[in-house]
Amino acid sequence: MKNSALRLGYFADGPWAHQAFQKIIADSRFEVAFVCLRWTHQDPVLKQMAEKAGIHVFSVPKINAPDVLEKLRGEECRIFVSMSFDQIFKADILKIAPLGIINCHAGKLPFYRGRNILNWALINDEKELGVTVHHVDTGIDTGDIILQKCTPITDEDDYASLHAKAVAICADLLYESLVQIQEGRAKRIVQSTIHPVGMYCAQRKPGDEILNWNQTSREIFNFVRAIAKPGPRATTKYLGQDAFINRVIEVKDSPQYKGTPGQILGKGKNGWLVKTKDSFVEVLEIEVTGGAVLRPGERFG
Repeated sequence: MKNSALRLGYFADGPWAHQAFQKIIADSRFEVAFVCLRWTHQDPVLKQMAEKAGIHVFSVPKINAPDVLEKLRGEECRIFVSMSFDQIFKADILKIAPLGIINCHAGKLPFYRGRNILNWALINDEKELGVTVHHVDTGIDTGDIILQKCTPITDEDDYASLHAKAVAICADLLYESLVQIQEGRAKRIVQSTIHPVGMYCAQRKPGDEILNWNQTSREIFNFVRAIAKPGPRATTKYLGQDAFINRVIEVKDSPQYKGTPGQILGKGKNGWLVKTKDSFVEVLEIEVTGGAVLRPGERFG
C-alpha cells in the first residue's frame, strides 16, 4: 500500500476532529470512505466539511451491532480512525480493517487513560500534557503507541488554553501517524514497557465542580483553572446563592496560617482575598447569582 491511497473510515466529533480531518482530506495519499458521527451529538461542522468533500456521513446508536459491522465491512477500508468518538469498539469491529483502529488520545499514555484528561492534568498540577496516537484494543486506552508528543503546562494555562494546544497537537500527530502507517514505517510501542500499570481517570460529572475551600491555595488555583470557561466553572455558595468562580491567583509570599477556609478577608489589588487551608488566594473573576455584594467577614461554603 506504499504507493496507493490508504482508504480509511473516520469516527469523530467536535473541534478535535476538524483540524485533523482537513489535513487528511487534503493529502492524496489518503481516501476517506466515510465519516461516522456521534449518535447523541451529530457535529454539524464536521458533517458539513465531509459533505462538501463528497464523503458519505452517517451515525448509528450501536456501532457494534451486526448490521453496522456488515455495513463497515462493505466499505473495504484498510484502517479506521477514531477522534473523540464516544462509543467503545468491541472485538468484532477491531478485526474488520486489516490495519485495525487507531485513536488520538489527549493523555500521556500509559498515564491519564480514560476521560476528561485536560481537567485532571490541571487539577494534578502537571507540568506537561501528553498527546498520544495509539492502536485500539479491547482495553481502555491500552493499545500500542504509535506516536506521542508532550507540551508544557504553565501557570498561565487554563482549560481553554490547554484545550487549544491539545487540539492542534492531536491534529498534527494523527496526520503524521497515518503518513507513517501509509509508508509502512510506523512503530508500535507496548505500553507496559513504559510502565507496568499506568493510571485511569474517571469521567467528571455534575457536582464535581463544587469548590472545597479546605484545600491549599495551590490546589484551589489548579481546580479553578481546570474547569474554567468554557467548562462549568468552580462553584461555591455565598449567602445561600450560587457563586461561579472563573479565575483565582495565588498571592505571592502569603503566610501560611490556620483560619476559616472560605472566609472573605478583604479586597486585594484586583479582586477578593479568600482564606484557604494554608494561606489565601485572590478571586479575580466571580459571578454571584442574585447580584449579592461580597463583604469581608462573610464566607463561601
